[in-house]
Amino acid sequence: MPADSAAPVRAASIPAVPIRTAIAGFGLSGSVFHAPLIAANAAYSLDAIATSDAGRQAVAAARHPGATVVDTPADLLARAGELDLLILGTPPATHYPLAKAALEAGLDIVVDKPFTVRSAEGAELTNLAARLGRVLTVFQNRRWDGDFLTVRGLLQRGLLGTVTRFESRFERWSPEVTKAWKAAATADDGGGVLSDLGTHLLDQAVQLFGPATVIHTELAARRPGERADDDVFVALRHDSGTTSHLAMNLLCAQPGPRYRVLGSGGGFTKHGVDPQEPFLAAGGSPLDADYGVEDRDWAGMLGRDGHLGRLPTERGAYPEFYRILADKIIDGGASSPLPLPVDPAAAVEVLKLIEQARELA
Repeated sequence: MPADSAAPVRAASIPAVPIRTAIAGFGLSGSVFHAPLIAANAAYSLDAIATSDAGRQAVAAARHPGATVVDTPADLLARAGELDLLILGTPPATHYPLAKAALEAGLDIVVDKPFTVRSAEGAELTNLAARLGRVLTVFQNRRWDGDFLTVRGLLQRGLLGTVTRFESRFERWSPEVTKAWKAAATADDGGGVLSDLGTHLLDQAVQLFGPATVIHTELAARRPGERADDDVFVALRHDSGTTSHLAMNLLCAQPGPRYRVLGSGGGFTKHGVDPQEPFLAAGGSPLDADYGVEDRDWAGMLGRDGHLGRLPTERGAYPEFYRILADKIIDGGASSPLPLPVDPAAAVEVLKLIEQARELA
């Protein structure tokens, strides 16, 4: 729906006893995304947070006084009997071993993207969760970006006709590698922008246009100290016939459009980036009335040259991920027929595309 008519996101079912939740990692992922979304949803209780950084421990304790702050994910696993759900916001190379241990400890799991470093690891975890009867999902939150929801709505209504080309970008000016784990990580460790922002771009393209094959890749490291990649272009050919051009660049002084979608009946061009992350980073809550609402000045242009009109962006909805997950867990978890917010099998397919891209490059 357009931003000026946005309605509150539907609330999750509320269990008699909240879903006892722990977060491993309190960097950007844990502190800006997971903790605020969990704290804003009455279906959950945030019971524990793991971070070894003293400064982050202090922030976690101040923001979430009801949570026990511990040093390591191992400390959380030692308390598995007191928890229901573990959220992994740790570096990618830790996702596979920690998720495997948590599943075997009887916990349901949310794994941040990228799901795992290698697709075979993701497939193994997916099969393990099914065998153990545990819920396993992947935090592809940008399926609920307002601009992505807007593009999806255009396609569902057929307003662009047959889409021939889909262009999608995440381009930023970040000339220095500031996070210690990213400075040390190679592609084999899950480092690089292809495994980071590229995971979102690939997932969105496949969600919109279906299965695809990588037909071209350009992969480079531009910044001093970058050990993986920070400037990447990937072209996909979807089985549906659409071609996707996906660009991710961390040394970009002048970003291009976030989306450009070209079809037989018209086009859509959108600049700017979904406002939910900076809103949460500035201390806003998902419960705030203006959460997820983009300034109308960033509305995209719909139509064709000479016949263009502004299309306001739909309201962003990251809380939907945890609402859908809560409904699934409350309804019986892995045995429930309700959908997962993100099927881990879909995340494995994205990892396979990343592997194809690296092989081509």
